[in-house]
Amino acid sequence: MVTNNHSSMLEIGDWVKGSLLSGELILGYIESLSNIEGVAKVTIVTSDNKDIIGRTIAFLTNKLKHLPAVNVTNKEQILFLIDLALSTGDEDWFNELSSKLHSITQLAKEVNA
Repeated sequence: MVTNNHSSMLEIGDWVKGSLLSGELILGYIESLSNIEGVAKVTIVTSDNKDIIGRTIAFLTNKLKHLPAVNVTNKEQILFLIDLALSTGDEDWFNELSSKLHSITQLAKEVNA
């Protein structure tokens, strides 16, 4: 865990946002952290700079903002997150989201029966 200037704890797997020195915004997740150097390696999922999407880039942790956990409340949100899990290769997250989607689908069938 690394504490940044925003007093939030950063951990591997956390979603963060930040900006490159050239000003482009990034959104991604932490692949690795260095407590000694205060550096996080972030895999970029989306950015103003399309050329860096999918790459892993080192950032100073005090230049990153931790994104809060998302409470998924509807089918469309789950489908979007399933696509994101597939694009990032996160099998565990994909399975978790697929299970939630199945539960929502079953509940809808029971309510409509």
